[in-house]
Amino acid sequence: MATIPEKFKNWLKQARAVEASDIHFTVGHPPILRITGRLTPLSETEPLSPEDTKELARYLMTEAQYNIFLREKDIDFSCRGDEDVRFRVNIFYQRGEVNLALRIVPSQIKTIEELNLPLVLKEFTHNAQGFVLITGASSQGKSTTLAALVNEINQRQSKHIITIEDPIEYVFKDDQSIIAQREVHSDAINFPQALRATLREDPDVIVVGEMRDLETIATAITAAETGHLVFATLHTNDAAQTIHRLADVFPAAQQNQIRAQLAGSLLGVVSQRLIPDRAGIFIPACEVLINTSAVSNLIRKNDIAQIPLVIQTGANVGMISMNQSLADLVELGRISPEKALAYSLRPNELRDILVRLS
Repeated sequence: MATIPEKFKNWLKQARAVEASDIHFTVGHPPILRITGRLTPLSETEPLSPEDTKELARYLMTEAQYNIFLREKDIDFSCRGDEDVRFRVNIFYQRGEVNLALRIVPSQIKTIEELNLPLVLKEFTHNAQGFVLITGASSQGKSTTLAALVNEINQRQSKHIITIEDPIEYVFKDDQSIIAQREVHSDAINFPQALRATLREDPDVIVVGEMRDLETIATAITAAETGHLVFATLHTNDAAQTIHRLADVFPAAQQNQIRAQLAGSLLGVVSQRLIPDRAGIFIPACEVLINTSAVSNLIRKNDIAQIPLVIQTGANVGMISMNQSLADLVELGRISPEKALAYSLRPNELRDILVRLS
């Protein structure tokens, strides 16, 4: 009879064969794959017992990770499987039983063109310094976009790139650049400490996997002000909300200063969401804010409500509104008008755009 590690390798092979993005291991269910957004149980597979999930969790964790899991009751990490496959793992307790969620990370880093992202994103990689934010909800492709931008620099410029991630997802191979990837908990204590140390490590480009606290945000903005190109991700839905979130993290007495720093250092904000097209393939819809003098003035004055209007009228400098991105996908026949409206934050405005296109 096959052992749990042997079964796991087979489940992983089946998941890759159908291009699943995630695998869920839950007591009382067979392994469940997420394929183009839908949950699909592995056929002809027995439901997992509490002992199965415990054994699988123990198999995937190191001794140090296992001790953290017992203490904290959940843990995030990444690891490599067979055939050069890599995956991000979250293990957690629910109702006293161990569950696992695995995100399969492709070994090949796709280009901006292959990801169907706006080509204007390449412009951000040509800057010597400044702050670029990739935003969106969970599982909307932020890490993939970030990896594409980093690899764009890696393939074309001689730079020292340092990434701080929790956990490391995409693994880069040095090309024109040299890349140091630091994983929080194994290579660094936490994001703020790792980011402060980075400033003493002669970086040209700094990549912050996720900005979670005041100290990380403050240090990232300072790094962008002092001659570094900084890329970071944030869980926000659009550019205006992103600016609000960055300032609101700070005490009221500091917010004007932070807005002034942002106004001077921000290069742009990319807000994205993944949408299943007519073929069931996920494609990105992107809002792109570029920090022009008009945007900079709005940030300084805390007139953030005007930013969506500036984006709508900023196509000549490469800005794209989310509704325009959705409308373009409709016009190309990639998604239906109904799908576009379902994903829009301003459906009435999008409805007017679609009427003009019809």
